[in-house]
Amino acid sequence: MFDPACPSGVTPFRIGDKWAGMVVLCLEDGPRRFSELQVPLRGVTPKVLTETLRALERDGMITRTAYPEIPPRVEYELTPLGRTLFEPIAACREWANEHLPTLLAARESFDRAR
Repeated sequence: MFDPACPSGVTPFRIGDKWAGMVVLCLEDGPRRFSELQVPLRGVTPKVLTETLRALERDGMITRTAYPEIPPRVEYELTPLGRTLFEPIAACREWANEHLPTLLAARESFDRAR
């Protein structure tokens, strides 16, 4: 059905996961430290935030810069590629604003039927 050479197998679908899009938005105004990301993302565990940052770094969406200081300082920053995510994220937010009540009603109906 799908061509094995199709690039969809390597696309960063993780931008749709719960935290990656929020991390991207948190980095919109410039670099931030891990602890600075935890403040607006107060529901994320350190483990999940670390995994999300590593995945975004692996995909070239962010850079991680470690400074040789004591105590050590690490900052995360969007790359030019990462900045291209603002438009798709905005489109997803717009879709959610328009369709979220319908989606939630469908879920509730489905769950009641089960």
